[in-house]
Amino acid sequence: MVNRPIYVALAVTVDGTRDILGLWAGEHGDGEGAKYWLRVLTEIKNRGTKDCLIVVCDGLTGLPDAVAAVWPQTIVQTCVVHLLRNSFKYASRRDWAAIARDLKPIYGAPSEAAALDRFAEFSDVWETKYPAIVRLWTNAWSEFVPFLQFDTHIRTVISTTNAIESVNARIRRAVNARGHFPNEQAAMKCVYLAVMSLDPMPRSVS
Repeated sequence: MVNRPIYVALAVTVDGTRDILGLWAGEHGDGEGAKYWLRVLTEIKNRGTKDCLIVVCDGLTGLPDAVAAVWPQTIVQTCVVHLLRNSFKYASRRDWAAIARDLKPIYGAPSEAAALDRFAEFSDVWETKYPAIVRLWTNAWSEFVPFLQFDTHIRTVISTTNAIESVNARIRRAVNARGHFPNEQAAMKCVYLAVMSLDPMPRSVS
């Protein structure tokens, strides 16, 4: 039995219309890198998505580089919720509440400069005990900060991948109900039917 991820791309237009752009099965081996995402994004562009203002993702390796190659002016934003979840993986459960409290001023800062100051304060408190968390945020910093240049109301829309979570939840329910699949084609059909059953999500998957 082989477990493989299935990726979903959800687009939101300037007028608020949502559209699923496609489904892609992850590759075998060590995972997906820049070449894989370059192929996916090039496919999306060739199908009509000529430009993209912001791409919000959950830290997928190689995706920022692929975005830069396909849409050079596009802003790449790391999902803050995923960044927080990944932070807790490196900490003892008893420290989660304190870490969450100390991280909040960073992603709630009024500017990048203020966020950097709050991050320095966080590092002073936690780096000795949890250096991996500090490294995680340091490595993700360039993709974490773009949303801080926007108004607070806009930040709530572009700082997370929450818009796609309901889609993912529907897909998980459909896949879990089946349990396993004889091949990739069968799995993709199940996911496709789950997506097509969404309402009022536009049904333009191809």
